[in-house]
Parts: sequence; structure tokens; C-alpha cells
Amino acid sequence: MQELKLPVTIHRARLGPVEFKVIRPARPLVRAVLVDHDSHVDAYFDQQAAKLVGGLWTLAASSPRSLVHLPMRGNRAPGRELPKPGSRQLDLVLLHHSLQFPPARWKDVRSRLGRGRPQTVTLPRPAKADEQPADAEARHYRENRDLFHQHVHAETLFMTGSAPVFRATARHFFDVARNGPGYVPVHRGYPHFCTALHSNAGVLGDAREIHIEYSDQWQAATDDVPEPGG
Repeated sequence: MQELKLPVTIHRARLGPVEFKVIRPARPLVRAVLVDHDSHVDAYFDQQAAKLVGGLWTLAASSPRSLVHLPMRGNRAPGRELPKPGSRQLDLVLLHHSLQFPPARWKDVRSRLGRGRPQTVTLPRPAKADEQPADAEARHYRENRDLFHQHVHAETLFMTGSAPVFRATARHFFDVARNGPGYVPVHRGYPHFCTALHSNAGVLGDAREIHIEYSDQWQAATDDVPEPGG
């Protein structure tokens, strides 16, 4: 694949003396759902959403002073998925650990975001699933610090990590976008194309597994999804 052009909006919110930069996708992520099941997290995307999330995941690696916000908690779930007792849909925020942003402040920041400034960023060619980073085995060493950590606050899942771990794991979403559409039509008996951020992959610290699945069947009436916001 060639370089990826990613349309985004840049928002700024001030809390007292501190200004926060928030990056959002320029267009709403309509066919994208993130479900918290307590013990793990499920994510469902169509092809366009999976590619976009992969781009935003890559962007988080090169934007250590920004919060990358993916509003999706109000989206309709895939057509064949039913809400399970105790589950809830969440937004997603990606951020570099050096930012040291306290999730407890997110609701105030989110409420201060305006329309934002449009911008197009250029990202490097996405890595394929079989293009493992050279230091993949090193991730299993105890002293490795390139790990994801999670917090949930204000109906939002915060994924905090380093630039290397964001770059290394963005491929999961591009893999779903690349292979899901061709797999599902010829496997109708079990139309389940997925990948995951596994606990044994050496990328999760204080974080739960995330199951990432392609879906081509979504509930109708997606044209009334609200604009991203509080």
C-alpha cells in the first residue's frame, strides 16, 4: 500500500493554564463499535472504519503531545450482534504515556471541544500482518516498557502506550480492512474474520485483551448518527 492520507480535525481545549490538543477523524466513524465486557473488549469494524482506525492508531505513534479521540459509543452495533447483560459501548482515546494525561479530566476537555480545524496528515505505508518488528521477541522480556495500559472513564477507553507499541499493533486493523471483505463472503458458515491484541503477545501491561472483528452486516438507519461530541 502507498502512503495513507488521513483527514482529521484538530481541536484545542483549555483547562486553566493547560491547553490540550485533541485529534479526531474528520468524518464520523459510523460502522465502528467498541464493547466493554469487563473481562475483555470487543471491537467491530467494516472495511472503511478498520482502515481509518489503523490510520489513527499509527497517528498516535507520531503525536506524543496529542489525544487521539475516536467517538463511537453511540453507534449501532453490527446486525447479528445483540447487547449482552453487563456490557457497554465506549469511545476510544489513544495517547502517549509521556503525556501523563489523567482520564478524570477527559469529560471537562471533551465538553470544551469545538468544531475543530480540518487537516490532512500523511502516514507511512501500513505494515502487513507478517511484517513483524525486528524486536518482537524482546516484547516478552520483563523489563520491556513498550506496553499498553488501559483506563475507563466517562464512557471512554483510554489506551496509553509508547510510539513503538502503537506502530507495532496498528497492523491488526489494516489486516482486518485488507482481508475481512474477501473472507466473509466465502465463509458464510462461519463468517468470522478477526485478530486480537492478545495477553500473550507481549504488548499488554495493565490492559485487557481486545478482540477485533470485521463485520459486513450492520443495523439500518445509520444516517442519523450524531456528530462527534460530548
